[in-house]
Amino acid sequence: MASPLISTRRYWAFFIYVVLVGQASNGFYLPGSYMHTYSPSDEILVKVNSLTSIETELPFSYYSLPYCKPPGGVKKSAENLGELLMGDQIDNSPYRFRMNVNESIYLCTTSPLNEHEVKLLKQRTRDLYQVNMILDNLPALRYANQNGLKIQWTGFPVGYSPQNSNDDYIINHLKFRVLIHEYEGAGVQIIGTGEEGMGVISETDKSKASGFEIVGFEVVPCSVKYEPEKMIKLHMYDNTSSINCPLDLEKSQIIREQERVSFTYEVEFIKSDIRWPSRWDAYLKMDGARVHWFSILNSLMVIFFLAGIVFVIFLRTVRRDLTKYEELDKEAQAQMNEELSGWKLVVGDVFREPNHSKLLCVMIGDGVQITGMAVVTIVFAAFGFMSPASRGMLLTGMILLYLFLGIAAGYVSVRAWRTIKGTSEGWRSVSWSTACFFPGIVFVILTVLNFILWGSRSTGALPISLYFILISLWFCISVPLTLLGGYLGTRAEPISYPVRTNQIPREIPARKYPSWLLVLGAGTLPFGTLFIELFFILSSIWLGRFYYVFGFLLIVLLLLVTVCAEVSVVLTYMHLCVEDWMWWWKAFYASGSVALYVFLYSINYLIFDLQSLSGPVSAILYLGYSLIMAVAIMLSTGTIGFLTSFYFVHYLFASVKID
Repeated sequence: MASPLISTRRYWAFFIYVVLVGQASNGFYLPGSYMHTYSPSDEILVKVNSLTSIETELPFSYYSLPYCKPPGGVKKSAENLGELLMGDQIDNSPYRFRMNVNESIYLCTTSPLNEHEVKLLKQRTRDLYQVNMILDNLPALRYANQNGLKIQWTGFPVGYSPQNSNDDYIINHLKFRVLIHEYEGAGVQIIGTGEEGMGVISETDKSKASGFEIVGFEVVPCSVKYEPEKMIKLHMYDNTSSINCPLDLEKSQIIREQERVSFTYEVEFIKSDIRWPSRWDAYLKMDGARVHWFSILNSLMVIFFLAGIVFVIFLRTVRRDLTKYEELDKEAQAQMNEELSGWKLVVGDVFREPNHSKLLCVMIGDGVQITGMAVVTIVFAAFGFMSPASRGMLLTGMILLYLFLGIAAGYVSVRAWRTIKGTSEGWRSVSWSTACFFPGIVFVILTVLNFILWGSRSTGALPISLYFILISLWFCISVPLTLLGGYLGTRAEPISYPVRTNQIPREIPARKYPSWLLVLGAGTLPFGTLFIELFFILSSIWLGRFYYVFGFLLIVLLLLVTVCAEVSVVLTYMHLCVEDWMWWWKAFYASGSVALYVFLYSINYLIFDLQSLSGPVSAILYLGYSLIMAVAIMLSTGTIGFLTSFYFVHYLFASVKID
């Protein structure tokens, strides 16, 4: 008894120590990047990301346009797997600031624009391409007034096209506002998980950490016509006079052949009361919280409605029938067996092997893998471990989770195979199919989309090297772990059926309406819990908005799982009551059919909410990615519904004493 007591005491001592250390510090910050403090006049470098547009969804490199290049040449920043898959290409830039030094700087003057450069600039301007800049891991924010409302955007446009004019004007002067907070190193412990790695500021680092921290990065874009003869006499980083953004088009820089464009910028440092841990609040302002709560309440109403039906099935119908049956003597039971009706008639067929049983096992395994990935990712994001400061972290985490959850997919698919077949023979084939089914679908779709992106010379195209990395991760991590999971599935006890299966299958009575109609209709209920949150997710992906209400998303996910389980159980019971013993696939698609409505909603979103999306290439990309999302949702929700229905049917017939 002494050993457990000592270990318990050690545990509580450690817990109290952690609490006291946490209380000793004035602040604690987990997500995001390691705080960087700057001394006055320290050099601060600005990075540039890919040019993006909500019209085309095709990202392009910043230096594909005739912009000024840094003196030491263009150098790419380290990118993680998620950033590469999202089409990010982060490079250094010639924009350099000095901490707390306001100045106006000249960069460069281009050579006379040729026909190709003019055509490219005009096309990028009319396609509403945005320039995305990053300072100390913060994207540049731009504020604009539309119809009396103050709207914020990340980035600034390449140029603009005035109404009632065929001319285009380039943005060549930037007015930066850098918000800084004076930091004195007073007892703040910071743990970072961003691109600069992990770090802790302790008491001994106070003197080093004192200085200024960057808590905001705003930009006001302008188009200014300079006299090239005067500007070319200047050198890069020479000081120039501050200017106001011109309102007259005659004083703006037009885009046309033989024009020489001069690029300048101003920077102003403004002291702010914003603390470093709160600097992302401006980007993550959550609008429409009432809509999220309405979505949750709507889902709860659906859940209680379905729960009432399940309650009636279990307590009033099933339990009543079973109680009556068990109260009869043997002769009465034998007589009743001859007069059975409803679900009791299919007792000898309910566990008969379904059609395409191998495919069902494979889809269930992949569904478990996708569901596990989604749940763990959303839980971590809801608790703040997936900060937007760590670009690509969410997607990278999802991929790694999917790879390592291959062991669960292999185990579930092979155990389901053993349960259906009664033997382990063929488990390797099932494991291989599980490892290749969903990734194979994604690989084929991404390859087709990648050829389209290569043809458009977009940075969104995956490089060949990344293809080999993804295939290596697939075959070196996911496939072996899936095979290991399959082997463990062969060692596990198969689930034994509570009743014997007859040799001759029972004929299913004809019905007035096809069963698939009921299955398709069942998908509307899970979709009702999902569609409002789906709108915000699609907006964040395709309209360049930050999505960070993962707490709401976690609640919606739990509600979705509950609705899928209830819908599938109700529909399975309805089929059994009309003597339809072929319930396996119907249980899967009763909840899995929500994917059809998700894909149709994606098409609706494309037509009515993404009206700015232009060109067949952009539409094909959108539909391709939407198809991947729909397939993943089908496998996940279908698996939840099937597993719930299987255990419901198993419990139901385990309670029946029919020979």
